Order: sequence, then C-alpha cells, then structure tokens
Amino acid sequence: MNRFIHELIESFRIAFAQIRANKLRSILTALGVIIGIVAVTLMGTAILGINTGVERSLAGFGDDLLYIQKWPWKQMDDWSVYRNRRPIRIEYAQRINEWIVEHPEGPLKVAVPAATAGTAVVRGEYRVSGIFTLGTSSDFPVILHSEMVEGRFFSEVEARGGRNLVVIGFDIADALFPNESPVGKIVRIRDQEFTVIGVVSRQGSFLGMFSWDSMMVMPLNAFRRYMSVYGNSEVRVQVDATRMDEARDELRGILRSLRGLRPEQKDDFEINEQLIIREQLDPIKNGIAIAGFFITGLALFVGAIGIMNITYVSVKERTKEIGTRKALGARRRTILLQFLIEAVSICLVGGTTGLLLAWGASAVVAVMAPSFPVVFSMSLVLTGLIVSVLTGVFSGFAPAWQASKLDPVVALRYE
Repeated sequence: MNRFIHELIESFRIAFAQIRANKLRSILTALGVIIGIVAVTLMGTAILGINTGVERSLAGFGDDLLYIQKWPWKQMDDWSVYRNRRPIRIEYAQRINEWIVEHPEGPLKVAVPAATAGTAVVRGEYRVSGIFTLGTSSDFPVILHSEMVEGRFFSEVEARGGRNLVVIGFDIADALFPNESPVGKIVRIRDQEFTVIGVVSRQGSFLGMFSWDSMMVMPLNAFRRYMSVYGNSEVRVQVDATRMDEARDELRGILRSLRGLRPEQKDDFEINEQLIIREQLDPIKNGIAIAGFFITGLALFVGAIGIMNITYVSVKERTKEIGTRKALGARRRTILLQFLIEAVSICLVGGTTGLLLAWGASAVVAVMAPSFPVVFSMSLVLTGLIVSVLTGVFSGFAPAWQASKLDPVVALRYE
C-alpha cells in the first residue's frame, strides 16, 4: 500500500513537471476540456436556473389549489365549445364552503371567490397599465402563497362593505411610489380613489409567467361596483395536497350538482391545477437539457480525443525514458499510472480553469439579466471536476496502456 501511494505521488510530481515543461502544448491540449467544462457548467447553471424560475413562478399558483374556471389551461381542441359555456358564478364559493363545514374530514379546506380584469392604476404623474386586478374575499390570504412586505390585507368587514381598498404587488408599488411607502396613499382606478393598505413581497417573474409583482387585489364588492362587466369569475379551492385526486372528484361532483348537470351531460367547467402547467413545461425543459448536454458532450469528446493524441505523442517522445525505467525495475503498473495521471492532471487543470470561467460568465449573466435566476451550486463544481477526471481516464488509458506494454530492450533502442 505504501508503495502504491509513493508511486501515485511520484506520478503526480512527474505529470505536473511535464505540464510546466510544455506549457503551451498543455494549454492547447486542455483547451478542449476547458470549453467542454464551461459548456457543461453553464448548461447545468441554465437548467437549474430554469427549474428555479419555473418553480418560483408556479409557487404563485399553489400546489394545493384547484381552480374552478370556464377555460382549461391545456390546449383546446375546439375553442367554440368552451366559449359557449356558462360563466362560473362566484356564489359557488359560499356553497362549497357550506359543504366543507358539513364534511370537516373531507379533502376540501376553503373556497375563495375571485373575479379578474385588466386595468390601469394612476397616482399623480405616474401610471402603470395592463395590471391584473383581482376582486376577492377576506379569506384570500389563506391561499396566498406570498408574504406581505408592508401593510395588511383587508378584513371581512371591509370586504363585505366593498371599501375602496387595494393591496398591490411589489413592481406596482415601486413604479407608483419610488423611494416612499405606498401604505395609506391614494391611487386612482377607473376614475375612483382607492387606498393602498398593503404590498405583497417581491416574487420575481420568469419568461413572462405568473407573478404577483404586477398584480393588485381589492374587495370583491368594490370590484363588482366598478369592473364587474369586464371581469371573469372563478373559484379557488384549497385542498389537502395529499388527497388531490379525491379532492378533484369531490369538487367535480359538487359543481355538477350546483350547475344542474344530468348524468349523461359533459362537464361545462374546468378544474385546473398547477400540474397541468408542469406537464406542458416538462417536455420543453427536457428538450433543452437533451440538446444542451449533447452539444457539451460533443465538446468534451473532441477535447478527450485531443488529449489522447497528445498523450500518444508524449509516449513516443519518452520511449527511451520508459525503457530506462523498466530496465531499472519499474513495473507496468507504475508506467501506466504515470501517463494516466498525466492525462488526468491536464484535464483537472482544464476543468478548474473551465469552472472559473463559467463562474465568471454566470456572474456577468446575473448582472445583465437579473430576472434570470442564476444557480451556480457546489454540485455543479463537483460534477465539473468528476467529468474532468473521467475525461482524463477515458483519453489517457489507451496511450498509458501502450506505454506500459513496451519492451524495455526495444524501447532503449528507439530513435
């Protein structure tokens, strides 16, 4: 064991001595590995960033929520079928909550009515347009998957009275109230004055997906008073996430009863959930991953071939040295280990350089595109180093094996 450790240390010493003696050749040899590791690391960073961005955006939908809506979130086969459906009445929320009270052990927890519309918000000379506006009840904080960074939500009394109150997203607050608190201030919505009572914490957006940052919430009765003719109504139901299938079936039965559908009639409503969006995004993410890793794998393969060729050249140049060492009693294992470690060392140097370059590139992306979540984790560093070692073993084994099999007599006579 001590002999093997000594051989290992000596092989690393010889390897780095060769790298220092042939700096330019070593740099050019490692260039393929550097490019491959940069590609692998940046691709891994991009995939982790996409996953983080998608998860962050989907968090706004809630993995324990079911959305009763007129339109499906999946691709529609016949648009006219869904267009002619009856609207979802917000009164369904009260009926569902009554059922929940009667069945406390059921999978449904609470139903919250919601009506949505797009509008503009004005404060003095500041104006933001296309704001997703939600009218809802005081139960909405129960299903809100974001924290309040400032202020509060409206109470049940304020909601029933239809007070002109509004809770706004972080981006709206930043646009309308730069460098000051919006809580207690007045904004105008459809020529009506509303008091800002709260701000939702920054969620961030990704690829144009759902984000609370550019939304606002007001009492449902105030929404009806000023925007009911423009709104689309729905009901959001919080359920036991561990009993999702049971909750979906239970809710479907309640809705069919509320809408008076006969057994032979099809559902004229949709029960949407976060899983539908995931199923649509997963093939896209997988396609990006497969294409990216194919390209990076090709870059690493080219780099490995280059290292293999240079290692063969190194074996030829040092044939007499190999013969001398064998004549003095060096084992085949020692010779094989020497050239294999030399190839691995070049790959490790290239891999470390590639990781540093990838880290620098990730930092630049984080500054230039702050909305894109850059995830440069320790797992990527370890993956890069492991890939570097495996590339060195793959590219260096054949030349090292050839060197270990040389006949010492023939090697000493080599010119």
